[in-house]
Amino acid sequence: MFDSGTKSASQDVESLSIAPAAGWNNMFIDGEWIHAEDEQTTPIIDPTTGDAIGEVPVASAGDVDRAYKIAEEAQPEWAALPPQERVAVVEEARRLIDEYADDLITLFGIELGATQLKSNIEMDLVRNMMKVSEGMGFESNGGHKQSTIPGKENIIQREPVGVVGVISPWNFPFHLSMRAVAPALALGNSVVLKPSSSSSLLGGLVIARLFEEAGLPSGLLNVVTGTGSETGAYVSDHSVPSVISFTGSTAIGRQVAENAARNLALPSLELGGNNVHIVTEDADLDRAVDGGTFGSFTHQGQECISINRHLVHEDVYDEYVERLAARADELRVGDPLNDDIDVGPIINESQHTEIVELVESSIKEGATVEAGGDYEGLFIEPTVLSEVTNDMPVAANEHFGPIAPVIPFSDDQEAITMANDTEYGLSGSVHSTDIGRAREIADAIDTGMIHINDQTLNDEAHVPFGGVGASGIGRYNADAIMDELTQTKWISIQREPREYPL
Repeated sequence: MFDSGTKSASQDVESLSIAPAAGWNNMFIDGEWIHAEDEQTTPIIDPTTGDAIGEVPVASAGDVDRAYKIAEEAQPEWAALPPQERVAVVEEARRLIDEYADDLITLFGIELGATQLKSNIEMDLVRNMMKVSEGMGFESNGGHKQSTIPGKENIIQREPVGVVGVISPWNFPFHLSMRAVAPALALGNSVVLKPSSSSSLLGGLVIARLFEEAGLPSGLLNVVTGTGSETGAYVSDHSVPSVISFTGSTAIGRQVAENAARNLALPSLELGGNNVHIVTEDADLDRAVDGGTFGSFTHQGQECISINRHLVHEDVYDEYVERLAARADELRVGDPLNDDIDVGPIINESQHTEIVELVESSIKEGATVEAGGDYEGLFIEPTVLSEVTNDMPVAANEHFGPIAPVIPFSDDQEAITMANDTEYGLSGSVHSTDIGRAREIADAIDTGMIHINDQTLNDEAHVPFGGVGASGIGRYNADAIMDELTQTKWISIQREPREYPL
């Protein structure tokens, strides 16, 4: 239900203690807070109120060129430092998150419309990921390989790739930026970071501020703000970076990959998803509904790994729909800065319009609203739809909203076929009291990640994270991201004289 309380007024983000002395209306290049060279700006919008709460620069091609040039010049000296010196900076930045925790929680609510639950989840993700990244500086050594040639020693040495370009999205901006920035720096790389224009603060400028205070030398982290179509294109289509890390839509990801490949940079992409939550007839419905509620409605469903489709066996379908709808009706919608709010606003009008159109077109095709379905401003009630088929718009597309389409299936093979009837393959979940059966279903689904007797929203800093198909290329976290942010060098030593055939 909608919270009838008065929405809080937009707060002055410049007054937050995390704010740089120069203000948020600057970007960060070579350790300095500066305006864009052409003085263009774009507003920061509070999705709860629709008010502009500030503005950030729109970086030009010249600004991006300068950021990459500075990063390229600063990187060799950073890579040459002992790992403990690099790691100490990342560790200090992590400590500062706790120091500024209250202001960060407020900023999550203002800039993203994030509830306090979501904000705390994201901050924990960042802390854990940074902690794992700190260890990478000591684990990036290569090793030795036996040789087929007598008297030869083979050394496999890992080295940083150099400069990493990072383009991050608005939904989990603090985490999805930092999961590339922190390991890149710990491993001896430098970074040019371009956050989403809808999350320029948490996705970029806050991170610059944390590392500035943590003592990161100038030039190693440069943050350029602006639109994706302009600044983002400059960042992805540049000759300097060796890796382009992008998280966002599949459509934009294809263009980013094309840009990166043209410059022989490695594209590391985490893209869209159409994730299923499969509930068999022998599932524990308490656990399945709990997982379905959390996986569909956390952060308004604005997560690439949110549940997009609930596939439920026909024998328990009616009960599942009834129980999920009851849970959805209990959730409170309103100002995310209020402690008791479960669901905040959609990030912007275009996202809101797209979600509503998918729901309304599916209703016209026969879907039935069991809970929610009302809209107010940028808010959408948690909505449960029954009588959905797998080809309806709300099921066939990534809806990215607080929407739970529930689709019946008759047997495991039908569930598997429906689950795989998509170009995406990011996350998923399966509920059954028969773990062997659940594992067989999980093994048959084409996805990078799947969780048994849980839900789709899982990310652990020490476990590889990523998808298949249109959900991306490569993996984040731990050894997987270390592989992408370092390159191997083969050094051989011929210790004994070698006989040659010529």
